[in-house]
Amino acid sequence: MAKLKSLIRSFVAVFSLVILLSSILFGSSEPAWAKRSSGRVGGSSFRATPRRSVPSSRTPSNYYPSPVPSFGGGWFLFPFLLGGGGGSLLSLLVLVTIGGILVQGFRNAGITGLQSKVTVAKVQVGLLASARGLQSDLNRLAMECDTSSQSGLVQILQETTLALLRHPEYWVYGNSKQETVSLDRSEQAFNAMAMAERSKQELESLSNVNNRIQEREALPGQDNEDPSEYIVVTIMVAAGKEGLPPIPAIRSAADLQQALKTIGSVATNNLLALEVIWEPQSTAYTLTAQDLVMVYPDLVRI
Repeated sequence: MAKLKSLIRSFVAVFSLVILLSSILFGSSEPAWAKRSSGRVGGSSFRATPRRSVPSSRTPSNYYPSPVPSFGGGWFLFPFLLGGGGGSLLSLLVLVTIGGILVQGFRNAGITGLQSKVTVAKVQVGLLASARGLQSDLNRLAMECDTSSQSGLVQILQETTLALLRHPEYWVYGNSKQETVSLDRSEQAFNAMAMAERSKQELESLSNVNNRIQEREALPGQDNEDPSEYIVVTIMVAAGKEGLPPIPAIRSAADLQQALKTIGSVATNNLLALEVIWEPQSTAYTLTAQDLVMVYPDLVRI
């Protein structure tokens, strides 16, 4: 009997341990899910490359040119080239040749004009958890701003960069990237950069892109006072026409300050696309130091 009671007590102890471990493992999965959720706001105004019309050099089939006068000695427009009688035909051939050269020149000029350069750039900032107010500001921008217009996108860009510039005491990490591409490759280059950053997120709990707002309910959480936790904000732009001045590689707070000023200075008529991603989106969570190193290995401590 005593042996049976001992066996029962052992079974109860093992069962209780299993229940406890299950609650720890599965119970902590939801907060982790919420912790890695992100916010996203932006839009683009990429348009199809315009076609420049060039006058056709072909002569309509029903058009019959009038005879070209010879003026007796063949001095038709090019007396320095043609002399003597019968110069009319040769003069016409010269004109056609020159006309073809001019048309080809116009075409080449049009192609060159269309090969405008576009700057695609990114500035990424890792901040202390104390900057939770920035999460609230970005959430507000995502809900209120018009992301379908260039003026609305510039407002988001300027307010985001200003909010970061006003609080350098929160800066801990930074990273930047910049490349110049042709206009016809700019949308692809920007989308590739944006997708690379979005793929780091486990969930977009709030997004407003081209005025399409999507929300997913955030799980309840509680503030974590661990001072080693962080928030990451990523700003990405595509700037046409004048493009952007060089953005410095970030090695110090001064570099990060200059990078933010540069990327935030894009004029309304130059901004082709913008995306701002911040993680976590919920003010109830921040990233641990381990999260930061694993998800954002390119960030440099400043």
